[in-house]
Amino acid sequence: MKKDVMKGLFKHKTRSPVELVHHAHQLLLFLDTNTSSRENKREEKLSELSKTILEIRTILYGNGASEPNPDACSQLTREFFKEDTFRLLIISLPNLKLGPRQDATHVIANLQRQRVNSKLIASHYLENNIDLVDILMQGYEKEGDVALTYGAVARECIRHQSVARHVLESEHMKKFFEYVQIPNFEVASDAGATFKVEYAYDTTSFNFHSISFQVLMVELLTRHKSTVAEFLSKNYDWFFKEYNSLLESTSYFTRRRAVKLLGDMLLDRSNSAVMVRYVSSLDNMVILMNLLRDSNKTIQFETFNVFKLFVANQNKPPEVISILVTNKSKLLQFLSNFNSEKADEQFQADRRQVISEIITVGQEDRPCTSSDDCEVQC
Repeated sequence: MKKDVMKGLFKHKTRSPVELVHHAHQLLLFLDTNTSSRENKREEKLSELSKTILEIRTILYGNGASEPNPDACSQLTREFFKEDTFRLLIISLPNLKLGPRQDATHVIANLQRQRVNSKLIASHYLENNIDLVDILMQGYEKEGDVALTYGAVARECIRHQSVARHVLESEHMKKFFEYVQIPNFEVASDAGATFKVEYAYDTTSFNFHSISFQVLMVELLTRHKSTVAEFLSKNYDWFFKEYNSLLESTSYFTRRRAVKLLGDMLLDRSNSAVMVRYVSSLDNMVILMNLLRDSNKTIQFETFNVFKLFVANQNKPPEVISILVTNKSKLLQFLSNFNSEKADEQFQADRRQVISEIITVGQEDRPCTSSDDCEVQC
């Protein structure tokens, strides 16, 4: 009986959501301001913080046996953004070990979606603390899995339109094109646990950092359609000059991701004006015609979904018509034999339409006089 009483006296008290956030705030503040404290003291605080973050994650996601409590989630969310605990957590991410850092990433991701009184508090907070977005973008320059963590957090934050607009209009956007094609990074062996990445079998071009940038670009350029359309219209020249370099990359993964995203952008109705401008360019069409020759069938399939827009354009410039006329026989031969595992009724209908258009193209127009100047090897 006495033992049971003693156990009750020392039983861990369950903390409320507000208490948990306050405790996390104090620990984060200590780690941020006491950088020169004793090593064992810092380790003790880090261990305590890791446990607290796990408790916070459990409130937000549930424990497997029970679903999250909406009221508890609202309390926790409100408190997180009240005294800059959110900022402190982001700044402290590099100090956390991989496991607690993943827990923290899940917490941050969940907070982006939490509504309090029907409002996304995270969106308003980030709009007023936009420098945090710059910190996340700069985190891409860090080494190893820390950069991947910042990438995951950044992708969650750009679900808010104000954040996406800031990134699109900043110098970070231009840096993305540098980051995407960085050939060598020292990546920790356990970094793969941070992301579930498609096409991971391609070891010749597989790079966690590059893939992280590409995934972020896909999210950034497809989520907020009106913002993206405005950005592409204002920045057409430099953006597509850089983007075309991705289509000509030596990395299979980069080419595959880039041509798929290009199709998604151009086929979106919000970008119709940009699409017309892009498919009216001879240089752009030549790049796509060369991509049709890629040895990978998936890249060929995604390329066809863009190439068909050049052919379908009812206001083709003379130089585009000339290239199509000069390469007519090769294009028809290629398209007649072209098929894909992804082929469906829509693909077959598009292929027949493209073949029909190429057969009739240029009948009233005069092609180039020199095949050496015009022919593209398809």
